[in-house]
Amino acid sequence: MSALAGIARRLENIQAITDEALAHMDVEEFLDALLDRVRQVLDVDTAVVLLLDRQGRFLEATAARGIEEEVIQAAHVPVGKGFAGRVAAERRPVYVEDVASAGVFNPLLVQRGLRSLLGVPLVAGGTLVGVLHVGTLTTRRFTRDETELLQLAAARVALTVHALLTRDERAGARELQRSLVPSAPPAVPGAELAARYRPGAANVGGDWYDVFPLPSGETGVVIGDVAGHGLSAAVVMGRMRSALRAYALESDDPAEVLGKLSRKMQHFEPDAMATVLYAVCAPDLSEVRVSSAGHYAPVLAVPGSAARPLDLKTDVLIGLGEDVPRHTTVFPLPPDALLCFYTDGLVERRGSNIMDGIARLCEAVYAGPPEEVGAAVMSALIGRQSAEDDVAVLLLRRTG
Repeated sequence: MSALAGIARRLENIQAITDEALAHMDVEEFLDALLDRVRQVLDVDTAVVLLLDRQGRFLEATAARGIEEEVIQAAHVPVGKGFAGRVAAERRPVYVEDVASAGVFNPLLVQRGLRSLLGVPLVAGGTLVGVLHVGTLTTRRFTRDETELLQLAAARVALTVHALLTRDERAGARELQRSLVPSAPPAVPGAELAARYRPGAANVGGDWYDVFPLPSGETGVVIGDVAGHGLSAAVVMGRMRSALRAYALESDDPAEVLGKLSRKMQHFEPDAMATVLYAVCAPDLSEVRVSSAGHYAPVLAVPGSAARPLDLKTDVLIGLGEDVPRHTTVFPLPPDALLCFYTDGLVERRGSNIMDGIARLCEAVYAGPPEEVGAAVMSALIGRQSAEDDVAVLLLRRTG
C-alpha cells in the first residue's frame, strides 16, 4: 500500500468520528473520541486539543488523552507564548524535538516526560478555533506524511468543533433568553398586558422586555436591545436587566436609573452598547414617566384618535457618553389607552425608510385588547417575512 493510500485510510478513520459527532455528540464527547482515534492512528502517547477563548487571548485545554491533567488543572496558554501559543499565532505546524529544552509554557508537558511534540492549528473558515497537538515519550521525528495527516485531520476537526460550538451556543442562548424574557408579562392591577418575542436569523440576540412592581406601588416597564447576537449578547442583556432592576429600587426617576446603568456598563463592560427605554407607571396608571437611551418612543393609542409615537427626547445609548444629561418626560395615560413598546426589528427593513416602518406600526396599533392588538401588529409588520433581527413587542393598556 502506498503512503498516500495509508494516509487516506487513516483519515477516513478520523472522518467517521466527525460525521457521528454532528448527529449525536457534544463538543467534549467528540473531542474525547477524536483524540483516542488520533493516538491510535499516529501511535503517539498524548493528544490534546486547546480551544481559543472568547477574547482570543488564551488557549484553554478542553480535551486530553495521555495527559488528562491538562484539563483537570484547567491549563491555558497565552496566544504567542510557548509551544501551543506559537502554533496558534503562526497558524502553521510546529515541531519540537526536545521538549525539555524548548522553553514550553506549560510545565505539565515537561513533568509528563514528553520528548517530542507536533502541533497544528484548528482553523475553520479562516477563523482560528484552537490547537491540536500530539506528543511522544521518546524522541521522534514526525514524517511529512504524518504532519500532513494531522493537518488534514485538524481541518476536519476545526469545522466540526466550530459547528458544535455554534450549535451549543445557540441552545445556551435560547435557554438564557427564555429564562430572562417571560413568556407572558406579569399581572398589573388596572392594566392588561401582552407581549411578543421572535428571534431573528441569528436565533437569539439581546432584545428584552421586563415588567416589575416597585416598592412605591408603581410599575416599571423596560424594553431594550443589546448590540450583537448570540450568546454574548444574551449574557450582556441578562446583566443589564439585573442591574436596571437594582437601580430601579434606588430611584423613581427613569433618567437617573438609565444614567446609573450606563455608568455601570461603561466601567465594567466598556465594549457593550444598548438602546433601552425605561418607563414608570403611576399606581393608578394615570401617568407614565419615560426616559429613552437611544430607543424608539412607544406608540400611544387613545380611544377615538389615531395612534402616534410619544413626543419623547431620545438620549445617547447605554454605554456611550459619560455624564451626559438624560431626560425624563411625563405623559398622561387616559382610561382604555394603549402603549406599544417595541424593538427596532419590528420596524426596520433593509432598503426601507425607518419612518415608513413606524408609520405602518401606528396604522396597526389601536386602543383595544392587547392580545388582539399584538396579533394585528405582527400580521401587519412581520407577516410571512423572515426578519433578520429580533423582534420584541410589549403592549400595555390601562383598563377603564
